[in-house]
Amino acid sequence: MARPKSENRKQLYTKVVRTRVTEAIYERMEKLLMESNCRSVGEVARKILSKEKILCLYKDVTMSGTMEELTRIRKELKAIGINVNQLTRGFNSSRDESGKAFYKLKAIERSKDIDVQVDRLMSLVTSLTKKWLQE
Repeated sequence: MARPKSENRKQLYTKVVRTRVTEAIYERMEKLLMESNCRSVGEVARKILSKEKILCLYKDVTMSGTMEELTRIRKELKAIGINVNQLTRGFNSSRDESGKAFYKLKAIERSKDIDVQVDRLMSLVTSLTKKWLQE
């Protein structure tokens, strides 16, 4: 399928510019391509020639462990929240006092799990804050 015709003919790339570069320069352009939002080496070259900004995206690998830990805590808190909702539903549908007491005890146990997760979360947030603010 052909690409659609552009309304603005002045924005089409109609002129061909060919050049040769050394292996080192080409590798630098490929590295810039991998780190940027560009889709091809040609786009990198066009942006350099037209002095446009190239948006580079970097990933801080030192944060990978922290991000995995935060994701795990989020999943655990979500599971605990679902469990608390189920306990609440059971408590509200229970007709006798022994059933309500059972659901109360289970809810108290779940709240202890929440406290542990929130403590871990707060320590991670504190370490992130120190790193972010360079304290």
